[in-house]
Amino acid sequence: MYVGKQEGAMKGRSIQRINHRIIRRPRVLWTNQILRVQKTHWFRGILIMSMVCICFILISAAWASDKKARTLTELIEMFDSSSCKECHEEIHAQWETSHHARSIMGIFMDRYLQKGVLSVKSPKDATKKNFPCFKCHFPQLEYATDKVASEIAAAILSKDKATMSRLNINCLVCHNQKGVIHGHAEKGMLYGTDSVLEHPDEGYKRVKASPIMKSSVMCGQCHGLGPNFEFEHPIQCATLYGSYLHAYVPSGGTKTCQECHMKDADHSCPPDFNKRDEISARLKKALPMEVDTLIYKSQFTPGEIIPMLVVKTKITSKAGHRIPDG
Repeated sequence: MYVGKQEGAMKGRSIQRINHRIIRRPRVLWTNQILRVQKTHWFRGILIMSMVCICFILISAAWASDKKARTLTELIEMFDSSSCKECHEEIHAQWETSHHARSIMGIFMDRYLQKGVLSVKSPKDATKKNFPCFKCHFPQLEYATDKVASEIAAAILSKDKATMSRLNINCLVCHNQKGVIHGHAEKGMLYGTDSVLEHPDEGYKRVKASPIMKSSVMCGQCHGLGPNFEFEHPIQCATLYGSYLHAYVPSGGTKTCQECHMKDADHSCPPDFNKRDEISARLKKALPMEVDTLIYKSQFTPGEIIPMLVVKTKITSKAGHRIPDG
């Protein structure tokens, strides 16, 4: 009986081993099949998502290109802010006297596109690459085609002041286009110091409070750090904001650009460089000068007395930035 039990036990073990083999192998195969199916579905999902993203990018690019102005008149109408005058008459009148209202006049009418790496033989040769300065002087050009750049080149080269005077930094540049730093301004949205849920304008029905509207970084977007390396021909222009950050603030300065140049929300943004008396008064306040003199007589040779004068000057800058700058 002992032997029989042992044999029976051995047979039981054999059966269990066989059963394990029969049961376990299909489970492994079944698990592998599940993994293969999951990997296939995962790959297909990634492929579909990639195709959707590509389609979205292409559609967005096509939509963006459709929205770009194809003529200068169309671009001017896209950024027409004349309706602002109906409610903000005083502010609009202040703006009309500012340099923002004539940001293209002056040097652009004198010799721009005529010499140097940005020059063109014909207006037809001009593209947006020929206007790196317009990043600040006329940022609306970003929303136009190269055909518009050719029209602007023709106006500059022909001294067409009437056309060029219509290109400027108007209300929508600061209160829409530059109202946000990260990302793009919302369509139909204005940005200000306070929110307005119902704004009486057909194109811009809301005003959103912008955290940068009272900050110097608002002005620094154009009166900036320089140079602009994103262009084919990098340029070094305004560095006001750079000197403000690197000199004025570290020395203990606390005022913003707006506190000095837009006091009481003055949209004329003084100084007016065409008014010499205003410039002199502002410079006298910003750069006080102390002068000490010493008068004496010297006798280098017997019998010859020479009057001498020593002038000691000290200029202290109280401005929030370098002078001169832009």
